[in-house]
Amino acid sequence: MNEGINVVGLYVDNQDEALAFYVDKLGFRVHTDVRNGDYRWLTVQHPDQPSFQLGLFRPGPPIHDEATAQTLRAMVAKGAMPPLVLSVADCRASYARLQALGVEFTQEPVDRFGSVDAGFRDPAGNGWKMIQAARSTT
Repeated sequence: MNEGINVVGLYVDNQDEALAFYVDKLGFRVHTDVRNGDYRWLTVQHPDQPSFQLGLFRPGPPIHDEATAQTLRAMVAKGAMPPLVLSVADCRASYARLQALGVEFTQEPVDRFGSVDAGFRDPAGNGWKMIQAARSTT
């Protein structure tokens, strides 16, 4: 019987740079950081979601040959991978705080269908939507 998903991975070109971004700017914390030769298993987690890990993985051996790894890095850099969603209580306040920390936004906060959302990318190019849920009217 499966018990659910606990790790979702992102491809990054520089794990140290990604780690600094996710910890220092987004407020995640390191869950696992282990090496086996050149391979590094690096995961972070949101402090309010201890059962879920976000893997920050570098394309390459032992999973990919160099040609595949190069293609994946290029696709990530172009923002071609599916975006992730970060839920926030106040999109405009989070936008201001993250922008002050140097996060580069691709979209300023916009009111849409009763919610507010903004877009940003991590240093590797992975796209994120930051969404403030619609306020309940009941």
